[in-house]
Amino acid sequence: MIEFTLWDIVRNLLLAARWTVALSLVAFIGGGVVGAALLVVRLMGRPTPNRLIAGYVQLFQGTPLLMQLFLLYFGLALMGFNTSAWVSAGLALTLYASAYLADIWRGCVEAIPRGQWEASRSLALSFGQQLTHVILPQAVRIAVPPTVGFLVQLIKGTALASVVGFVELTKAGGMIANVTYAPLLVYGCVALLYFGLCFPVSLYARSLERKLNVGHR
Repeated sequence: MIEFTLWDIVRNLLLAARWTVALSLVAFIGGGVVGAALLVVRLMGRPTPNRLIAGYVQLFQGTPLLMQLFLLYFGLALMGFNTSAWVSAGLALTLYASAYLADIWRGCVEAIPRGQWEASRSLALSFGQQLTHVILPQAVRIAVPPTVGFLVQLIKGTALASVVGFVELTKAGGMIANVTYAPLLVYGCVALLYFGLCFPVSLYARSLERKLNVGHR
């Protein structure tokens, strides 16, 4: 019988943690790009696109991420797409992140006083110029802390990708626990690694909030 040392367990979990980080970054960056596009379209104020985007946001916020992963993974297969667990998980988490980021950023833009829009409009600035030079620089100060805070939720959400066969930290932990017969030790290490990934991000979000003084506005 092969004996596994603590270092063997931790080393293999660290290798799997790379995929947790990679999936989190793909989902965060992809979700940010899609979320920013949805935000811009929504700010244009056209009724039909606004209703569609509001429905999109409610759909992803109102259903469990686990169900979204299942539906996308099996749905793509039924439509004839030969996708891997990596592609399915990355796409599902990107769509999930885009819905939340679009809503977070919309709230931050709406926190800017209407007088800023009116003043910039009186200077004959176009919609794009208003956003670029007046609104977004102010909204970014408000948006940074909750955006970084959402990244923590996204990192933890990657654990659900294990249900479609994506080997990240949680999936690797289950596989190692089955081999070593030491589930308490293995999952304890998994929890510590998640803490090691999320805690610095949480500290950074709180630090940004203090620096930008958003909480007192």
